[in-house]
Amino acid sequence: MSDGRQRTRYALVGLGSRAEMYVNALAGGFPDTAELVALCDSNQTRIAAYNGWLTDAGRPALPAYTPDRFEEMLTAERVDAVVVCTTDSAHDHYLVSAMTNGRRAITEKPMTVDVAKCRAILDTQRRTGVPVEVTFNYRYNPVHQQVRRLLAENTVGRVGSVTFEWLLDVQHGADYFRRWHREREHSGGLLVHKSSHHFDLVNWWLDDRPDLVFGMGRLFFYGASNGARHGLARDYTRAAGSEEARSDPFALDLAASPRMRALYLDAEHEDGYLRDRNVFGSGITVEDDMSVLARYRSGVSLNYQLHAYSPYEGYRVCFNGSGGRLELAVRENDYARSPVEDGFRLERPPGTDAADFTRATITRYPLFSEPEVLLDEPLKPGHGGGDELMLRALFGPPQADPLGLRADHVAGATALAVGLAATESFQTGAPVRVSDLLPL
Repeated sequence: MSDGRQRTRYALVGLGSRAEMYVNALAGGFPDTAELVALCDSNQTRIAAYNGWLTDAGRPALPAYTPDRFEEMLTAERVDAVVVCTTDSAHDHYLVSAMTNGRRAITEKPMTVDVAKCRAILDTQRRTGVPVEVTFNYRYNPVHQQVRRLLAENTVGRVGSVTFEWLLDVQHGADYFRRWHREREHSGGLLVHKSSHHFDLVNWWLDDRPDLVFGMGRLFFYGASNGARHGLARDYTRAAGSEEARSDPFALDLAASPRMRALYLDAEHEDGYLRDRNVFGSGITVEDDMSVLARYRSGVSLNYQLHAYSPYEGYRVCFNGSGGRLELAVRENDYARSPVEDGFRLERPPGTDAADFTRATITRYPLFSEPEVLLDEPLKPGHGGGDELMLRALFGPPQADPLGLRADHVAGATALAVGLAATESFQTGAPVRVSDLLPL
């Protein structure tokens, strides 16, 4: 760095596919401010895969540690900060350990999966004062930043209610039911794992906190009984090696992608983790169709829905105010396509451009006036451009943050609270007060 300060030394724990974004950023993306100095994972094959990709790119292989040597790694590699990309249910262990050892902690969303673990994180943060940051990349999306500005400027007056519908298509949505996310003990359910993004956006857009939550949810589409009822069932446990899976549009072919093969198919002999399970198989303990009603401290109400089996992908958010209505509509594709190399980027049909089916519009509907289109543009790659901006904020030189894009432990817990309260409401059939769950 030009001012003579040392670069921040990062360790990364959890080496699934999500970790690749952070490895790429820290292994050379910010040479003046950040360096990746160690990797930690329980699976040696995955560690070897990441180190192989680093050396293929002309970077040195990194020291590797198993989870039982996590604290040893912090000392031996002089780690300043830890990036946590593990299974959601393990986030709390590494966050608490990092804070207890005086290391800044950065975690993928959700911050954790249940009330007890969230309380442990909050208690440790209060005790140690060590910063925790949750990577809510959707805040950084320039379109979402524009919504924040418009609401702060009272574009539609005082907001009275919010309607928010998020559609996961049958490629993206199904993927949560192939892997560990299908088990509540690991993910907390989709209202925790996926919707924490969305609840965080609402909390941030409104600059408010939820007070009372009611939820209804069920497993309607995926799972063994639903597959049979809808005529979609196939008789296999996992796709690899199954002839039956070859004709199933819901099956994932791990061998088709060298990276997916290296991280999962070639690594499963160590821990037994199957990345390509049948979405119409047994053992699914989370919902795929969820509705939430929430009341905020200011009195604003939220009506939220998440569907994980839509024919297309996108979302719509509507803010109803004393001076009109603001609508954000985002179309991420026009129909579900097959997964392709290097993860789950959507295949683009030949001769088409992203603008043909990935688009965001913001429209203001004033009272007694014609509507006004405030924004209409194609989406940028990487969560609407949010990934790049977030990485720059996390690992680059210090920068101003007038919109409050960076999310701390309180933001992480507040986003989590809506999903946890709604999930409890599923069981009790009664509304749940957030203050009864978490001290926010």
